[in-house]
Amino acid sequence: MTTHQPSALELDRRAYRRRRSQQSVLVAIASTVAFAAIVWAIVINTPAWSDVQRAFFDPAVALQALPRVWDGFLLNLQVLGLSVVTVGVCSLLLAVLRTLRGPVFFPLRVLAAAYTDIFRGLPFIIVLFLFGFGLPTLVGTRIHPIVLGTLCVTLTYSAYVAEVIRAGIEAVHPSQRLAARALGLGYVATLRRVVLPQALRKMTPPLMNDFVAMQKDVGLISILGAVDAVRAAQIVTAQTYNFTPYVVAGILFILLAIPTIRLTDWYTARLREREQTGSLL
Repeated sequence: MTTHQPSALELDRRAYRRRRSQQSVLVAIASTVAFAAIVWAIVINTPAWSDVQRAFFDPAVALQALPRVWDGFLLNLQVLGLSVVTVGVCSLLLAVLRTLRGPVFFPLRVLAAAYTDIFRGLPFIIVLFLFGFGLPTLVGTRIHPIVLGTLCVTLTYSAYVAEVIRAGIEAVHPSQRLAARALGLGYVATLRRVVLPQALRKMTPPLMNDFVAMQKDVGLISILGAVDAVRAAQIVTAQTYNFTPYVVAGILFILLAIPTIRLTDWYTARLREREQTGSLL
């Protein structure tokens, strides 16, 4: 039995691709070395770098601050976990209200549109001030910062996520709805069995990006008096007169966001590849 031998043309192609790959590696190494040299010359090799290093990158202060910042970071994670559930429920309800058809649902569509316009326009920090301090004053009692933080995150990000879901729902071709209704499915069954499964594939990447933004913004609940990662870093900074605890808190938030960012990039590339090859979504 004879083995298949590549043709001379195929061998030339393989050699060409191998040379291009080697050249790409060499160019990448050279550009990395050049970039490192520029950073060293402009940033590190300066008289003020030692002062910056002591004020922001002190290992001893970082080890001292880590336990307190980590305890506060766990509170941020609690708010984030609760907000994922509440934002998902509220945004789906808003998106459905905005896509309701028929003149009888006009008031609901107007209210949902007004909500999304208002809370997409309000800066998150203003929402924290208005509801974080106004709501306890209104009810005349103290409310736990976790509850207030979850409420503020939900009010703000439900508006953003609702628009993403609405765009995903409206991206599904109307023929899908008509086919489902022709099979005898009602509005709710059509939405649950036909529309939302198709819309989910289209809106997953922007939803992941909103989740990354929400991960960062839960760090602002320190405004409400919660001893989260940022407030813990502020306390240690006041004790040590050093800004390294803020860097520690920032690194924790970065480590939290990186998996979601990489997952978003992977899913987006996979979705683009499937669309370009003509596969079904």
